[in-house]
Amino acid sequence: MLTIESLNHLGLGRASDGQSVLPRVLPGELVDVAQDGTIRIVTPSADRVAAPCRHFKSCGGCAMQHANDGFVADWKQDIVAKALQARGLDPDFKPIVTSPAQSRRRAKYSGRRTKKGAMVGFHTKGSDTVIAVPDCQLVTPALTASQPVLEALTLLACSRKGEIDLTVTEAAHGPDILVETDKDLTPQLRVELAGLANKYGLSRLVWNDEPVVVINPPAQDFGGSKVTPPPGAFLQATKHGELALLSAVEQITSKAIRIVDLFAGCGTFTLPLAKRAEVHAVEGESHMLAALDKGWREGHELRKVTTETRDLFRRPLEPDELGYFDTAVIDPPRAGAEAQIDTLCRSDIGTIAMVSCNPVTFARDAKSLVDAGFDMGWVQTVDQFRWSAHVELVAAFTRK
Repeated sequence: MLTIESLNHLGLGRASDGQSVLPRVLPGELVDVAQDGTIRIVTPSADRVAAPCRHFKSCGGCAMQHANDGFVADWKQDIVAKALQARGLDPDFKPIVTSPAQSRRRAKYSGRRTKKGAMVGFHTKGSDTVIAVPDCQLVTPALTASQPVLEALTLLACSRKGEIDLTVTEAAHGPDILVETDKDLTPQLRVELAGLANKYGLSRLVWNDEPVVVINPPAQDFGGSKVTPPPGAFLQATKHGELALLSAVEQITSKAIRIVDLFAGCGTFTLPLAKRAEVHAVEGESHMLAALDKGWREGHELRKVTTETRDLFRRPLEPDELGYFDTAVIDPPRAGAEAQIDTLCRSDIGTIAMVSCNPVTFARDAKSLVDAGFDMGWVQTVDQFRWSAHVELVAAFTRK
């Protein structure tokens, strides 16, 4: 028998033997582990609940459906707090914001052909086995309803022994689907794909890098501006989570006159902020900035927005270039933005809203700002990857 003493940042339980790390357990539970690795809960935690999804034990997508929402919220908040404490930082936290079930608006499925037709779903944990997930409790009903067209696309795109990727994004006028496959796009295949797109009411169908059918541009709403992201471009996982992050950024930048938006993407923050401030959007992918710029030009009552394609890892904006702006918004990928943070530290910018999807690199960059003379304000944790170990956050920094 083993007692679970705590959870690590991946949601795995550390056992009292000092060696075992077990899935789907909770602190305080007494468990019995059989020789084949099967875990039996002898004494369950008061925080244990029945998993809301019948695919939980077989699918590798979720880690924490066996715990109640309050426990998961506290655990995720604690992940962020511990990362900051390791750097000597102890800020105030706002209550965590958690996206509801069935709110994930984008999912990347795997597709395989079978003897009876096609299988579309997710991989089981740590394997290449694909299982169907018709009752997934993460994705929106619109994504669940797209399963028939995904199966039809799998039959067209997949060899008998191969596997394809199918990225589906919910859009106002039908699913936006990106098919990633080794199969060549032939004239006959184009005709068949066009037929599928019309039959199932797709907004856009893209085959690898090539748009095959665009019936209605799959626009996303960024603060009232309509933006059509390039196929597969970054998009916040849930609209609920996007609005929570945006609300925090808007609070921090409420007095800004000229904002630089670093790692701007397609304009998640740029376009809403342009309702009241001038914004310069900097991003490494030119096609994403082109979508942002088009959204701005077709928007209404927006302040000036300029764009700049630039690799901020290799060539961050220097202090003299940052001198025109009073406020910065920065939303880097998981690696953080060490080089750009260094130049922000040496700039005259007075306010920074830092968004992050990795508490460890966030804590490193936050420490650099504090050491350079910034006060760290509150932290807003956002859980838009419900039941996973993933967590996002926004924090305010003001120069003393």
